[in-house]
Amino acid sequence: MSELAIDLARIQFAFTVSFHIIFPAFSIGLASYITVLEALHLKTKQHQFLELSKYWTKIFAVTFGMGVVSGIVMSYQFGTNWGVFSDKTGPVLGPLMGYEVLTAFFLEAGFLGIMLFGRERVGPKLHFLAVAVVAFGTLLSATWILSVNSWMQTPAGFDFNDKGQFIVTDWFEVVFNPSFPYRLVHMVIAAYLTTAFMVAGVGAWHLLRAPHNELGRISLSMGMWMAVLVTPIQIVAGDLHGLNTLEHQPMKVAAMEGHFETQKGAPLILFGIPNEETETVDYKVEIPKLGSIILTHSVDGEIKGLKSVPAEERPPVAVVFWSFRIMVAIGFLMLGIGLVSLWLRYKKTLYETSWFLRTCVYAAPCGFLAILAGWVTTEVGRQPYTVYGLLRTSESVSPIDASAVGASLAVFVVVYFVIFGAGIYYLLKLMRKSPTKYEQDLDGRIVTRLSHGNSSKDIAINPEPSPGKES
Repeated sequence: MSELAIDLARIQFAFTVSFHIIFPAFSIGLASYITVLEALHLKTKQHQFLELSKYWTKIFAVTFGMGVVSGIVMSYQFGTNWGVFSDKTGPVLGPLMGYEVLTAFFLEAGFLGIMLFGRERVGPKLHFLAVAVVAFGTLLSATWILSVNSWMQTPAGFDFNDKGQFIVTDWFEVVFNPSFPYRLVHMVIAAYLTTAFMVAGVGAWHLLRAPHNELGRISLSMGMWMAVLVTPIQIVAGDLHGLNTLEHQPMKVAAMEGHFETQKGAPLILFGIPNEETETVDYKVEIPKLGSIILTHSVDGEIKGLKSVPAEERPPVAVVFWSFRIMVAIGFLMLGIGLVSLWLRYKKTLYETSWFLRTCVYAAPCGFLAILAGWVTTEVGRQPYTVYGLLRTSESVSPIDASAVGASLAVFVVVYFVIFGAGIYYLLKLMRKSPTKYEQDLDGRIVTRLSHGNSSKDIAINPEPSPGKES
């Protein structure tokens, strides 16, 4: 098979996965957020939490549907473009994917109908249970999928049969492979932070239009509390994940850090331009010794460089180097926004500071960007292998022509941008609608829509401005 066909197959899979990964991540966080809202409503009986639950449930339904569709399309590529990979890893990965369908997906699908359509039929407590089960199902689904991906990164509990296939010798070691706990925690927290910033961004959007929007204030407040409390945990989890990667995939870490030479007391390269031809990082800005301190917790700790292995065993350095920095930069941006929100909350100006509200609106999609950057770091850093150290990417592809892969890739690009572009547009349209009955018109008046039967009318009122209460 030609190099062009391999590259096109990789691009196609990367394209479809990039579209797919953002929807399950948002679904995981959103399902848990709706569960919290339902629990708060049951405990406090405050209608605001119920209204927010209804508001975000509509968005969850669309997101969940797009995640399912994009996942089905992606899975077909294992049979079309990656047949050899499917054949060799099928005895290990096939059952894991099957467990995901039999447990998590059936659990989600079984209670999704109650979550979406049964609120008025089953009562608040049973509806809360249905929402909680759906949220648990999304987490269980992520668990199985991340177990599959982690096994490809750090394979364990296997042997080979006479056909060269991977076969299971210990299912516990397969599922709980060395990188799985770190990857699971890191990804689930990333999903929660992604949802938190989307919720806060939507709340900030509506507060810019109507400063007295109570549900907008609750959304912003809850999102920022999550940012303050969880982002530091994510940074620690990321550090532990990095140490695990250093142990099992040292060349991935070398590419992330931009180290070509093996050295003790390695610096932390903040920025630079990796040059794979000269095997150097040009125009680099670095902090002496800090790289070894972070990775080995020792000033003179040794970090293996890319030159310690042949060039054909190294991942693409520039892509991994920059995607890692994008992910880290967004993580610290999230932390900064959370800390600023804490200060504004202390000053009792969280909901009235327009520049901060605009910042939250612009930062709303940053979680998705961080997830994509992290995924690129993980998957490109694994190259040139599909199963790290054991099965090369060039040995995993189906015997198909570059023209066939190119044609299907072109179709995917067109269809995805049309279908999922329309879906994302509809999601944004839902988010633009106010989560409360109250909104502010262009003249600064607060307008409330009163509905009766099939008719409705707007009544403008001009209440005296009053400082908002903290939510």
